[in-house]
Amino acid sequence: MTRKRTNKISCERARAFSIEKTLAKLGHFPTITNEKEAWFLSPFRSETQASFKVCKKLNSWYDHGAGKGGNVIDLICLVNKLTVKEVLAWLDKNEISFFLHQQPILKKEKQKDYPIVIHKIKELQHNALEQYLVSRNISIRIAKKIIKEVHYQFKDKKYFAIGLQNDSGGWELRNKYLKNGSSPKDITHLKNGQSKLMVTEGMFDLLSILETDKRLETQYDFLVMNSISFLEKVKLISVDYSLIELYLDNDTNGGVTTQNLIKGNNRFIDKSSLYHGFKDVNDWLMHRAQKGFDQKAQDVFLLPQKQTCFTPDGCKENEK
Repeated sequence: MTRKRTNKISCERARAFSIEKTLAKLGHFPTITNEKEAWFLSPFRSETQASFKVCKKLNSWYDHGAGKGGNVIDLICLVNKLTVKEVLAWLDKNEISFFLHQQPILKKEKQKDYPIVIHKIKELQHNALEQYLVSRNISIRIAKKIIKEVHYQFKDKKYFAIGLQNDSGGWELRNKYLKNGSSPKDITHLKNGQSKLMVTEGMFDLLSILETDKRLETQYDFLVMNSISFLEKVKLISVDYSLIELYLDNDTNGGVTTQNLIKGNNRFIDKSSLYHGFKDVNDWLMHRAQKGFDQKAQDVFLLPQKQTCFTPDGCKENEK
């Protein structure tokens, strides 16, 4: 007589299942991987640059775009929309031996961290970076107001990218092929002595807004979140402003963050309806440019002109 198999997996045992192998079983594979970590496109939200990190040593994950992380149980709950009990049953049914996590054995010399090392910061001048900006419908004149050309090293390879410096001295780094960032992570708060604040998720959202109407820089301070995990920091800074306009992404995480901020506070205004139907402000700007609506786009943000010097805090170039 054959005994019916029952679910005997405990949460403790389930947490030992390999996150990498679980993601593969769910149809998600890394875009970058090494002995220490693997980077994926987020399995539970839409993105074009991998921001979902799996730490192989700890068998844990963190989604930098969503500001969430955890173990394999948390992951399957989010991806498959299951309860913990349902996750345990799912794991029990899907070849336990396939999922068991083997902690990687690393040579001593490979156990160290590989931080991004900044070698040079200069005014934007590399043709490849200028072409990348133009492909995103950002003019070089606007870009030079807030970003720099950053040359850096990761492991034994050297790279260059456009860079936006954050308030703690770290850099958000972008080029045609890579989305990266140096530590420490933080928001970028650009002060212009105004009582109104514009909040965006990323540097290209801010550049797109300034590109749409170049006079906006005279009327607002600006805050680039760099990650929606800095939600609480936005709340703290917002107390100094009479009006805060939110230009966050038109996805689940952007919507949740926007609702969290505007709930019970009439100083916050959701501006995402201006680019409804598009992922973010830059996506909207690129679409309008392709359709030949560049001039009409300026009407959306039209403001009176005022002379000013737009010099973000902490972004001055010392190296020629």
